[in-house]
Amino acid sequence: MSGTTAPPLSSPSPARVTVVGIGADGWPGVPDGTRSLVLGAAVVLGGQRHLALLPDVPGQRREPWPSPLRSGLPGLLGSLSGDGGDVVALASGDPLVSGIGTTLIDLLGADSVTIVPAVSSVALARAALGWSAESCAVVSVTRSDPSAVLRELAPGRRVLVLSADETTPGAVARLLTGAGYGASAMTVLGDLGSDSASRISSAAAAWSGASVSRLNIIALELSGPHAGGWVAGLPDDSFEHDGQLTKRDLRASALARLAPAPGEHLWDVGAGAGSVGIEWMRAHPSCTATAIESSEVRSERITRNAARLGVPGLRVITGQAPSALAGLAAPDAIFIGGGATRPGVLGACLNALRAGGRLVAHGVTLDTERVLANSYAARGGELTRIAVETAAPIGSFTGWTPARTVTQWTLVR
Repeated sequence: MSGTTAPPLSSPSPARVTVVGIGADGWPGVPDGTRSLVLGAAVVLGGQRHLALLPDVPGQRREPWPSPLRSGLPGLLGSLSGDGGDVVALASGDPLVSGIGTTLIDLLGADSVTIVPAVSSVALARAALGWSAESCAVVSVTRSDPSAVLRELAPGRRVLVLSADETTPGAVARLLTGAGYGASAMTVLGDLGSDSASRISSAAAAWSGASVSRLNIIALELSGPHAGGWVAGLPDDSFEHDGQLTKRDLRASALARLAPAPGEHLWDVGAGAGSVGIEWMRAHPSCTATAIESSEVRSERITRNAARLGVPGLRVITGQAPSALAGLAAPDAIFIGGGATRPGVLGACLNALRAGGRLVAHGVTLDTERVLANSYAARGGELTRIAVETAAPIGSFTGWTPARTVTQWTLVR
């Protein structure tokens, strides 16, 4: 699906890469057959820590991972095409658990990558805690903002967090405490599978900043208030906004028609507070979104909302459609919350949709309603007017307070 993986490299690259997982016990824990594979390779790739574990092999080329990794890998892999012989890449534990194996398969294709896994830190952590695989979620923040943990907030939920380094437990403890989950039990497991394995337990609010291993995984048993569901329609006060917000009932209606599915990508055009893109990403950890907003102040607000609601990976583009849409990852669905009357916006969005893609556009003015009605007449789809009224005091009585009626046009390409 769009927005998830890059196409395999078209430039020259090694015929095959074998990715070898190494546990926390290092080189001594690598089986003999796998050791022979590594020592017999013409080229070995890996982090500096992994490369330093290997004994010297005369004539063997060893290359550390580039930084930044993803953009530097094509050049590194292309430079190996003329070396001949086997290419081995070293990884931690299971290379397909938030590891380099996934990245190499994205770039080279599954047929060009062989995985030789060690036991993953996730499996070791579950074994140490007695947690079954189906009883806990796994969140990786090895290369992302720790606030991704906040998407998982729910009383009684178990979560394993793959840490970036020794600072991650403190960052997670502060996030949980700030979200009202300071009573959550945190267990930090370091160097799992090695002789120096460690275990530190504390409530999040009481985390002392104790020294922990750089290689650690955090086990959380969450305790706190209900933080909002994953079904669309978070309360409006979940979002910081200046009034430019797709309100709860309208947001739920739009997302029901946008129909997020795992791995899909959304454009949120005229994003306002970013609520539609944020709820799209909360629907599944692999859903991605790009919010396009012309106001820099609102763009900054969207970024804060996304982090607070556990989807810091939301990409925010400050600019005006349609020009700001150029070069973006192809969408599986598009929401137009504002700007449908601007010349070229609706056409650019329709042209960007693949077959089966969904578009939902909202309008509150007669001008936008006219555009949407004409689009419906020309292309079909579904045209709906949504009126929401909320009970509110009228003196000593209670009456209905209407919000602006919204016209909603939905099209499946």
